[in-house]
Amino acid sequence: MLRVENLSVKYDALQILNDVSFEVVSGQWLMLVGPNGAGKSTLVTALSKGVSYTGKVCLHDRDIMEYRNQDYARQVSVMAQSHYVNYHFTIREVVELGRYAYHKGLFKDVTSTDNEIIDHILDITGLAPIQDRSVMRISGGELQRTFLAQALVQDPEILILDEPTNNLDLLYQKEIFELLEKWLREKDRAIISVVHNLSLAKHYGTEALLLNKGQVVGSGKVGEVLNRDNLINAFSMDVYGWMNELFSEWK
Repeated sequence: MLRVENLSVKYDALQILNDVSFEVVSGQWLMLVGPNGAGKSTLVTALSKGVSYTGKVCLHDRDIMEYRNQDYARQVSVMAQSHYVNYHFTIREVVELGRYAYHKGLFKDVTSTDNEIIDHILDITGLAPIQDRSVMRISGGELQRTFLAQALVQDPEILILDEPTNNLDLLYQKEIFELLEKWLREKDRAIISVVHNLSLAKHYGTEALLLNKGQVVGSGKVGEVLNRDNLINAFSMDVYGWMNELFSEWK
């Protein structure tokens, strides 16, 4: 579905990503993991055509730069890590914007099909009861779920998420990851997500791309990539030992 070849991003003299390559096929959930500054969010931005890069990114064997933005948005949906709002749109109105890729013009009337999809997504993300509330007056977690819902109503083949459970409490983290796992199985779909919680990455991911300082430390099946040696190499600490120490408190 998506193929990345030798992707590099450089800001002036600063190399952010260096020669990153991987593939994503239908049914896979690729976890982008690594320490702060590894280049994970920059990779997401490149896949959303938001930053200049060298190398090549292909969707269905076609360079993504050849796609019109609207056509690309019908197949690839991206949710950023942080969201700033200074407008009094309701939750529903913000979610509705995710259907723009299916209309000729941003402010076209919402169709009955759109409303069915929007209603379903609002329901499964737990936003239906508060859909008429202004996004200026909701919590950080509710805002995060609003933008996740906006990404889901695009009904893409590939969903790209930068920290999808940022600001969410434990219950909603569990519910969102289970929701995404179910969404992945419903059609020929794939997910790429930046996740800092390695336990979530191991539990829900099928594949992993481990980055450090813009370079690939490991790529492949999640259990093979997130091994002790790779994690020490990426994080400069014994992640396995520390995680076992933390979880021993619950025994």
